[in-house]
Amino acid sequence: MQTPRDALTPDAFAMLQAIAAAGSFAAAARALGLVPSALTYRVRQIEDALDVLLFDRSSRQARLTAAGRELLVEGARLLGEIDAVANRVKRVATGWEPQLTLAVDSVVSHTTMMELCEAFFALGPPTAVKLREEALSGTLQALTSGQADLAIGVAMEPATSIGVHSKPLGQIHFVFAVAPHHPLASAPEPLSDELIRRHRAVAVADSVQRGGGMTFGLLGGQEVLTVPGMPAKLEAHVRGLGCGFLPEPLARPYLETGRLVARQVERPARLVRFSYAWRTATRTPQGRALQWWLAQLESPATRAALLERQQGF
Repeated sequence: MQTPRDALTPDAFAMLQAIAAAGSFAAAARALGLVPSALTYRVRQIEDALDVLLFDRSSRQARLTAAGRELLVEGARLLGEIDAVANRVKRVATGWEPQLTLAVDSVVSHTTMMELCEAFFALGPPTAVKLREEALSGTLQALTSGQADLAIGVAMEPATSIGVHSKPLGQIHFVFAVAPHHPLASAPEPLSDELIRRHRAVAVADSVQRGGGMTFGLLGGQEVLTVPGMPAKLEAHVRGLGCGFLPEPLARPYLETGRLVARQVERPARLVRFSYAWRTATRTPQGRALQWWLAQLESPATRAALLERQQGF
C-alpha cells in the first residue's frame, strides 16, 4: 500500500484537478488519454493511501468531497511552489546568489538602505537579502567571519587579507550634542574633558562577538549608558540621559528644531572616515547580486546618501 507521500505527486494532483474540471471520470479519462478503469484505479490508490474519500460517486458526476476540495486547494498551492522553486533554480544558475547578507553599521542611513533594497528587488532577482545591523568593529567582523558578504560603514581600516577588498565610503563629522535641559547645555564653552567626565556618556555598544571591541569619545572614569545602535543613542541624547558625539546628519533635524544643542569642546573635532568591504571567493565568480550592490556603491551620490542623508527613524 502506498504512503501519502508516495501517492501525492505532482502528476497525481494534476490528475485530480483534471477530474474536478471535467466533472466526470469518463470525460477526464478522455482528456488525459487514459481508459476510465485506469483512472479510477489511480484515484482509489490515492484515497487508500490517505484513507479518505475524495469524490462522491453516488451519481454520474464526479463531485469532490470536502476532503477532496481541501486536497485540491493545497495541491494547487504545492504545484505553484514547485514551479516557483524550478524558476528560482534556473535563475540562480544564471549567476544570482541564493542569499546576500549585508552588514550595515548603525551610522548608515536606514532610508537610503531601504531605497537601495527597493531598487534591487525591482529587478526581480532570485536572491534573498538579509540585513544585519552592526556597530563599530562588529561591522567588519561580520564580513571577515563569513557571516556577511558585504559590509557597509566600516569605521576601521580593514586589515589586508586574502579575499577581502575595501573602498572608501565617505566621512562623517560628529558633533557633541546634549538636550537643552541637560546641565552641559548651559555650561561655558569650550567644554573641558574634566567637566564632561562628570556627566554620563551615551555610547554605542560594539557588536563584535569576540574581544573587547572599540569605543569612541569616552573618558576614563565616566559613567556610561550603553545602547545597541545610533537610533537608540539619538533618543537617549534627546531625553537628556547623557552626552556625547552624534553624527551631524543624524543630529541635524534635532539641532534645527532645538531638541538638541551642539556644544563646543576642547578636544579636536571628530571626523570619522568610513569604508565598505566585501569578500570575493577565489574559486567561484562574483555573484550578480553582489555585483549590483558594488555598482551602486561606485556612485558618489549613493555613498553620500548613505552617510549624509538624514535618517528616517
